[in-house]
Amino acid sequence: MLKKIIILVFITCFACFNTLFAAESGGMPQLNPEFWISQIFWLIITFGILFIILTKVILPKISDNLETRKSQILENIETADKQKEESQKKINEYEKIILDSKIKAKNYFNEAREKILEDINKKRNTLEKELDEEISSVENELSEFRNKSGEKINKIAAETSAELIKELIGEEVNSSSIAAIVEDQAKLNQERKNVV
Repeated sequence: MLKKIIILVFITCFACFNTLFAAESGGMPQLNPEFWISQIFWLIITFGILFIILTKVILPKISDNLETRKSQILENIETADKQKEESQKKINEYEKIILDSKIKAKNYFNEAREKILEDINKKRNTLEKELDEEISSVENELSEFRNKSGEKINKIAAETSAELIKELIGEEVNSSSIAAIVEDQAKLNQERKNVV
């Protein structure tokens, strides 16, 4: 690279000499051939020092900064990728927790529902048994009442008939014969109901 710069400097100097010879008659001191050697000397020293400063100090710092930035960018990208993977894992865990919670809640709801339905069915069965028992008890009481009421009605009818006859005739009639007539009449009525 140094060779290229030196060749470039010589080409530039050569071009300058050609233009200087042409401009020498103009009276510019930079173009006077007397000062060319000193100008070329200081030009080489100035650009040489500038070249050394650039190659040894400034450009290494710039390349180090570029390498540092590049490595930092790569580290940041790796860190971002890791954080993205971790956040994706967290999101997947969160979604799994939500799904598990929904399933558990659904299971709890179904269990509670089944338990409530089971309790309702038990209470319904218990209530139906109690109602069946009450109905059969009431039916038994009604049948007993019917059986007893027929006897009571017959007895009341016999007593009422005896009193009516006593008031109509004025004499007391045998209550057993009236009771027998009332019972016969009740049996006939019962037979008629059974036939119908």
